[in-house]
Amino acid sequence: MPFRRHASPLVLLLCLLCALLAACKPQPQELAGATSEPAAAVRDLIGYLQRDDLAGFARAAVPAEDYAALETAWREDRSRWPLTELPLEDRLVPMLAALSAPNAEANLQRSFERQFARQDADLRDAARSLGLFGVQYVKNEGQYTPEQRLHYTQVINALSEWGQDAPLGDPALARNTVRSLAAAARTAGIDSEQALREAGMEGSLRKLSPFFAAAKAGFARYGLPLEASLTGLRTGLVQQQGDHATVRIHYPLGEREIDSQVKLERRGGRWYFSDYLAEAARARAGAAATPASEQAPVAPTPEEID
Repeated sequence: MPFRRHASPLVLLLCLLCALLAACKPQPQELAGATSEPAAAVRDLIGYLQRDDLAGFARAAVPAEDYAALETAWREDRSRWPLTELPLEDRLVPMLAALSAPNAEANLQRSFERQFARQDADLRDAARSLGLFGVQYVKNEGQYTPEQRLHYTQVINALSEWGQDAPLGDPALARNTVRSLAAAARTAGIDSEQALREAGMEGSLRKLSPFFAAAKAGFARYGLPLEASLTGLRTGLVQQQGDHATVRIHYPLGEREIDSQVKLERRGGRWYFSDYLAEAARARAGAAATPASEQAPVAPTPEEID
């Protein structure tokens, strides 16, 4: 066929051009100290999130004895770490309950149509206003460290810019996203604090991993590929003094590049986020302060039953 004889060289030429353009595109440079143990420890931990393995993340994030303390605190309703690391974590269970309710898809779609459908200008203004409010809140709220203020301010600005351009008022996109999230929420079966307590920390995180994956896919539909943020994350070493280190973290989010720092500590030859170790210390302190008669019974693990 004459078309194929003429088209094949053209296709080959286009493929070659694409390959040359990809080769010429500058690749992100490794940060200074990227091969250090603290920097590598951060990347290893982020790898669990890339694999949607929330339970694996929690186990790798703290030493074994701290993990046990956090599991106990979870079953006694004294902690919901690592869910507390999420923004608006107190709204997670109500959101899961709403998504897994009977007829959730139809009810939520009606609510969307009534309040947000095709309201692009209003949604852009809302995203801009929420960004400004969020930045001021982080700057003035006393509970954040300087490192957290810097990080959260960058993230809020990036999300505000994304929200101003995202098709948040698209009814068809909303319908597909709600359908996917509702299916994942029903599979998780976490619709109350009691469900979290009964499943325990590890069990809850295992149940929530598919929902985490569905949420990432939902953001991608709206033009915010969180998977690219995880895969594009780079780390480097700012400083290390004995068992303490500061690691630089750099990753893309929307149209921005987020650059922040985190503190790490070495325990038993491994490096852990200082914030996570502090969370475990609070869990142990809470257990010591609670009389044994007031502590909720802890269900046996499958290993203990065996």
